[in-house]
Amino acid sequence: MTAPFSGGLQNLRFDKRYLAPVLVTIVLIVGQVTFGFLESWSRTALAIGTSIAVELVLGRLFGGCWPHLASAYVSGISVGMLVRSPEFWPYALCSAISITSKYLIRVDGRHIWNPSNLGIVAMLVLAADTVAGLSVQWGNTLLPMVVVWAFGTVIISTLGRLHITLTYVLSFLVLAALRSALTGHPLLAEAAPITGPMYQLFIFFMITDPKTTVSPRWAQCVVAFLVAAVEATLRLMQFVHAPYYALFIVGPTANLIEIALARRAARLATAPADTAAGASLVPSLPQETPRVRT
Repeated sequence: MTAPFSGGLQNLRFDKRYLAPVLVTIVLIVGQVTFGFLESWSRTALAIGTSIAVELVLGRLFGGCWPHLASAYVSGISVGMLVRSPEFWPYALCSAISITSKYLIRVDGRHIWNPSNLGIVAMLVLAADTVAGLSVQWGNTLLPMVVVWAFGTVIISTLGRLHITLTYVLSFLVLAALRSALTGHPLLAEAAPITGPMYQLFIFFMITDPKTTVSPRWAQCVVAFLVAAVEATLRLMQFVHAPYYALFIVGPTANLIEIALARRAARLATAPADTAAGASLVPSLPQETPRVRT
């Protein structure tokens, strides 16, 4: 009886797709309990519900099956936390745009924008009078940030994406020191934003999204640095929502470059075969039998 029982335990495996929802829920609970940073529970619930509903409909319509809802939950709860508006409709619309982009804006089977990033940027641009972004900081209490970072580090490391987060954080801090030197602002003031809940979502979810990041590990680190560099430039230009805009620009550009290189590699790989196949279709000319002089 022991052997079958042991085998059954070995077959019980935790689906890693649930790790991101667990982490984003921890961020929500810690932030809300500590600072009450949600606009309202009802608005957040609306964002989550809309994301899941749109995912179910489009997944069934385009894929012919019911999709896994972990990604939709993360997108919805991210919208519920990051969007600030006195109205309800921006939460539903932002979630709908986020999920719809996964199915409609695709290149070679890949969606090239992080869904939540695209939806939030769209709302910030198209409904600037009604929508703002989350700007709450953890304040002088380090415990909430430590809790989130502890869980986030373990979970993202388990998913094999921690190098992206660490590259971005290190780049942000170095560029914060550079901004401080250029502007004369205190270093702590330039570095402080990364301690806020918005950045916890940004560094643990948006820039590490497996579906919208390039494949090579070294390229992922380069893209993370470029996102931080573009963000630093936008901050110097006084753009309030610099991280969203930076990822909106750099992320898809990197994905499109990778797709273009993959297409080129595929063409080069098939070229010799095509040449050989073409050559086999050309009939060989009979060789003339040499005449022997007598």
